[in-house]
This record gives sequence, structure tokens and C-alpha cells, in this order.
Amino acid sequence: MTRRRLLPRPKTLRARLTLANVAFVALGLLATAAFSVMATYMVLGSEIDNTLRDSQRSVSSAPVTSRGLQQLCTLAGILQDGKDGGLSFAKAFKQDLFVVLDSDGRNSSVCENSGGANSRIREDLGSALDDPAALARSGKAVNVRADGTDYRVVVTRLSDGSMVVQGMRYSGLEHAIHKLLVWESAAGLALLGLLAVGSLTAARRRLSPLETMVETASAIAEGDLSRRIATARHGSSEVRQLSTALNAMLQQIETALTESERATAQLRHFLADASHELRTPLASVQGYLQLYEKGMLDADDKERALHRVSAEAKRMSRLVDELLALARLEERPALDFQPVDVCALVRDAAADLAAQQPGRPQTLRLPADGRAAYALGDEAGLRQVVGNLLSNVRVHTPPDAPLVIEVDGADTAVRLRIADSGPGLDPRDASRAFDRFFRADPERAPDTGGAGLGMAIVQAVVQAHHGTVTLDTAPGRGLTVLITLPAAGAPAAGAEPTAPAAAPKREPAAASTNGLALE
Repeated sequence: MTRRRLLPRPKTLRARLTLANVAFVALGLLATAAFSVMATYMVLGSEIDNTLRDSQRSVSSAPVTSRGLQQLCTLAGILQDGKDGGLSFAKAFKQDLFVVLDSDGRNSSVCENSGGANSRIREDLGSALDDPAALARSGKAVNVRADGTDYRVVVTRLSDGSMVVQGMRYSGLEHAIHKLLVWESAAGLALLGLLAVGSLTAARRRLSPLETMVETASAIAEGDLSRRIATARHGSSEVRQLSTALNAMLQQIETALTESERATAQLRHFLADASHELRTPLASVQGYLQLYEKGMLDADDKERALHRVSAEAKRMSRLVDELLALARLEERPALDFQPVDVCALVRDAAADLAAQQPGRPQTLRLPADGRAAYALGDEAGLRQVVGNLLSNVRVHTPPDAPLVIEVDGADTAVRLRIADSGPGLDPRDASRAFDRFFRADPERAPDTGGAGLGMAIVQAVVQAHHGTVTLDTAPGRGLTVLITLPAAGAPAAGAEPTAPAAAPKREPAAASTNGLALE
């Protein structure tokens, strides 16, 4: 069975904070009021008791009897004229009640008309005071009710055995306490009202940034990923820190979603390009095999068909190998970083190019005195980088276009610069040079046999070596590729520095006979 609440629970944070503040202050005011009422009651009651005891001591110390009191009352009545003369004797003792009892505790006619007590009060006192003699002996003050009025009384025994009852009204004390309660209640309610209004206003002002955050979150959920939380003027430091943290998180989320969309688009584009690259050779192989199976080829055609099937199979094999190489590089494998002599790699690649194109002028600019330039990396990967770059020069530039290869070794980095004198690229093609399956001249693809993955592999390998690769090109100005790699003695991010191996002894450089010039 569910429990029902007596009062509905506030739903908004502003209302809950306001209710909590008002409740806490109300408890504090209630405790303060209770304490003040008790203190006032004790102080005023103590004052009444002190007044009664002073009067009690005055009566008990005076050698007076009931007969003497009667004479004093008579004298007070003669001296006091007016209708209130009967109270003159009681006023003389600063009392509201002055009653004389005999030795047995019964009402006496002494000062009957001068003690401020009528017959009703005397009767009520007789019934209220069970043992006045015991009170006279103890000297304590007690509360009694006579004729509908509360009194604080003390009893004093005279020398002849009679007793005097002196009392003061408690109505003044009760009236003072009542007024105090009224004023405290009014002030407390006014204070709680002001607190409720002020707390609600302050909460609305301080929590307004949270409403802005809710609006921003709703806008982002509707697709506005660029929406951010504005800086709150009235927010606290915690709210500003929360806004800053949420903006940073939203920026990361937007970046991640953008990158995810870009990666998804690249993946779709990659799958389409890979399918297109594989579809053409597969269609050729399938067509030649169907012709061969149906016996539609003579001996010469069969030989040409087998040659084409073999060429297309090699093309597909090369494409698959390049795709596997890119996939392995994207998985960031743990490469075996060792000191690699970039000059040696350049010499070998330049010699291979000179063997394939003897008429191409080549200029090698290597460190002076035959010194080696050691980079920290994987030799097979770096050799593939140099080979791909020179292969692009061989395929995409005229055979007689000059080529300059420069290696510059320093303490922290090794720079490899390859500049050709080919047709170059326009800015749009240059920005896509490292995209997979990109070809600046797609019409020449069947002639070159390339799949457009060479530069993508170059970038992936260089990035795996914690280096950079940049292009400098323009139409008719050739293409310059600049690769920067960490030196063997320089620390690289994600790799432990390795001391360079001892450089092998080299013979002085000499010019080759295949158009290769060493500087």
C-alpha cells in the first residue's frame, strides 16, 4: 500500500530550495521564540517572587500583630480619600492582594476592606490554601486562583500566631507573554514571507544557467551540434565550471561525430573505389576465361588471353597487397625502430630508377664527407616510401625530366626532399594527393597499372614513424615532396630513443654513368 503525502512535494529545484530555506529558518525562529518566551517568563516571574519576598521580610521583621495591622488599615483608610481607599494598604506594600488569617488559617476580619480582597477572593483563598501554616514555615511562593484571577502569593506568620497572605496578580505576566508571542509570530511570519520571496528570486536567478543548459541540450538533441552554453552573468563559480566542462564535452562530441561521419563517408568512398578497381580486372579475367572455355580463341588469341589474365591477376594481387599494407599501418603495429641510413636508401632507389630510365638526369645532394644520415625507423617501411615516391616520378613525369633528391641530417631530424620537373598538380588535386585511389589523371590508370594507393601508403608509413610529409606543387612547376623523420638520437613520441649504430665506412662518392650525379 502506497503512503499518501499530506502535502504535495515541490517538483522544481527552485521550489525545493525555497521550501528548505523557509523550513530551516522557521525551525530556528520557533526555537528562538520558545527560548525568549521561557526567558521572559522566568525573568518576570523572578521579579514578582523577589518583590513578594521583600514584602514578606518587611512584614515578618516588624513586631506587629493582627491588632496592629487593623489599626494601620484604619489609619490608611482615613488618610486615603476616594473610592479606591480600600486598596491603600495593599498598595502600601506594592501588593495586589493582602489578606489576614487567624492562627487556624481561617479568614479574619482584620483589614477586610483595605487589602484589596473581596469576599469571593477570601473564600477562594481559603479553599486554595490547604495548609497556610506550612507555606509560612517554608517561605515559598505559590500560584493560586481566586475569583478567576491567578495570583502569586506568600504567607507570613505574625508574632501573635495570625498569618498574612500577600499576593500579586499573574495576569500582567501572562499578558506580557501573550503580547510577546503575538509580536514574535507576526515578525516571524513577515520574515518567512520575505525569505520565501527572496529565496525564490535568488534561486530563479542563480539557476537560470541550468535552464539555459536544458535549452542547449534540447537544441543539440534536435540536431544543432554547434550549439554551446552561453556564459552566465549571475551564475556561481561552480555553474561556470560546469558550463565550461559541458562546452568542452560538447566540442569533443561534435568533433567525434564529425570525424565519425567523415570516416563513414571515407569508408563508403573506399569501398566504392576498391570495388571499382577490382571489378575491371575481374571482368577482364572472367571474359577471357569464358572465351577460352567456349573454344572461341585460336592459338595466338589464347596466348594473348593468358597473358592478359596473368597481368590482371598481378594487378589485383598488387592492389590487395597495398590494401593489406594500409590496413596493417592503420592498426599501428609495433614497428622495430632501428637506426636506418637514409642516404643508403636513396642511393639504392636512385640506382634502380637510373636502371629503368637511363636518360633521366638525377642529382643527389647528400651530407658532405660521405656522412650518413640516420633516422629512427623501420628499414623496410622507409625503403617502400622512397620507392613509391620515385615510382611516381617515373610514371607521371617525362623520362627526361630532371630529378633532385636531397638528404639533410641534423641532431633532431632527418629531412628527405624529392623534387621533380614534371607537370605538377593544381591545388585541388594536391589537397587529395594522399587520398586512397586518387589519381590526378584517371585516363592513364590502365597504362600505369597503379591503383592510387602509393601516396596514401607513403603518408601512413611516415606517420607511423612519427614524421611528417608535405607537398609543394603547382601546375607546370613540378612536385616537391618533403619528408621529416626523427633522427636516431632524438626522442620520438611513442618510441624509445635508440642510439645510432656505427656508420659503415664508405668510399668517396663518385658520379655514375647512368645520368646520376652526386653532390
